[in-house]
Amino acid sequence: MLAEAQRQWLLRVAREAIERHLHGEGDPDLPDSGLPDASGVFVTIKIRGELRGCLGVLEMRAPLVDEVVRCARDSATLDPRFLPLTADELPSATIDISILGPLEEIDPAAADAFTIGRHGLVVEQGHRRGLLLPQVAVEWGWTSEEFLAHTCRKAGLPADGWRKGAKVFRFDAEVFGE
Repeated sequence: MLAEAQRQWLLRVAREAIERHLHGEGDPDLPDSGLPDASGVFVTIKIRGELRGCLGVLEMRAPLVDEVVRCARDSATLDPRFLPLTADELPSATIDISILGPLEEIDPAAADAFTIGRHGLVVEQGHRRGLLLPQVAVEWGWTSEEFLAHTCRKAGLPADGWRKGAKVFRFDAEVFGE
């Protein structure tokens, strides 16, 4: 989907957006990027391999580069699981960007419904929705059933919610990082 030069540019843009925000400056001025369309984007921040923030969007409301800026800034300062990132922490932080393809509803009980490492999952029921990126299952060494269970829990549902009427969607993601 993206050329290597585009990936590296987006990573620089994400880092600059975080740095500028932490120093009380506005978002960087960016040229029209000519990047392809995407369905969604998430920005993940880690420090020494430990998650420090990860937020994104499933439905793009602005061009990809603008959403990367917003998601990078929000991941650093608004992820409710963590205190805001500080300027002192930024040099030891690494940034990953996940560009999401469209959601496809699946039958999670089907053997070929999704592939660990390739697909991310979204589980929703009523007003509850949980999303896990494809790399999460790989990082934790989960089986397909464990991936489903953890995605259900992320949605605030029982681990077996996918067997009890919750809708399950898969998506492809192009994941790259520093």
